[in-house]
Amino acid sequence: MPRTSPWSDRAWRLRALAAGLLIVTAACSDEPTGPSSATTPESPAAPTAPAELPAATLDNRSSNPGIVFGTFNMRNNYLNSVHNGWMNGGPLEPSSIISWLSGARAKDARVVVKLSKGKDSYIKNSNGTFSLTKWKDLVGRYRSVNLGSYLNDGTIIGHYLIDEPHRASRWGGKAISQATLEEMAAFSKQLWPSMTTLVRVAPSYLASSSVTYKHLDAGWTQYTAGKGDAARWVASEAAAARKKGLGLVVGLNVINGGNGSSKIRGERSGMWSMSGSEIRKYGQAMLGESLACAFFNWQHDTGYYDRSDVKSAMADVSAKARAHARTSCRQ
Repeated sequence: MPRTSPWSDRAWRLRALAAGLLIVTAACSDEPTGPSSATTPESPAAPTAPAELPAATLDNRSSNPGIVFGTFNMRNNYLNSVHNGWMNGGPLEPSSIISWLSGARAKDARVVVKLSKGKDSYIKNSNGTFSLTKWKDLVGRYRSVNLGSYLNDGTIIGHYLIDEPHRASRWGGKAISQATLEEMAAFSKQLWPSMTTLVRVAPSYLASSSVTYKHLDAGWTQYTAGKGDAARWVASEAAAARKKGLGLVVGLNVINGGNGSSKIRGERSGMWSMSGSEIRKYGQAMLGESLACAFFNWQHDTGYYDRSDVKSAMADVSAKARAHARTSCRQ
């Protein structure tokens, strides 16, 4: 009969003792026994908290609370406690701009000026493409106009350089490059170093270029229902703006950007104006973005603006704009 090693006996006793302890532990535990550690997968790592976004630079020029709630093509006589700003280009001339600005200041308004007139035809070549020369000529007409006090007190939010440069069909089949936009901004800064430069194009277009923006200050995202969830849309565009060190103007196309629920036909065929509930929903989503530095609707229409549901919604969104941090368009 083979001899048993004392080490084998000891090993057997240790295994028996371990088994007994396992039974006792299982009986005393409140939790059921699970698979052995050899077969248990590693627990998933705790979710990493999202990186905190850098705080937006604030604008301390204006004494007005929050950010402006304005409208394209609105005249001074329509400014009030709800609509407290405008964006205008066509009506402005070197001989009239001070009158426009002083009228806005008298109503505690904040405005965006387009110094290259309103219609694209003023700044196009004969083949329909963009003419930087014509644009500079128009803007340069204001070089002798003293805009300093309106810049210093925040009445002028910024200079609207151009509209929709990315739409090739609008510019004779050739989109205006990001490098050209930076050149336009540089020209503006030569004349008015403290004037914020704005382009109405989504920051995602501006960020798609390797151009480093030293003179262009902000992009612009105008929401329509076709762009999907408003909060996701503005968050995505804000991320693109932050990537390029740009500010962000937000707004709604209330005239042609609805989903059809209002049954109010827009100015363009097949388009719908926004209902009051749409204005409230989309507007509040856009103003949930901390980078938003101004809010502008397109565009003023007295018949539409006088609707009771639109009035109520505009008042609510305007109040949210006033409660927003006084964010600067120069980041």
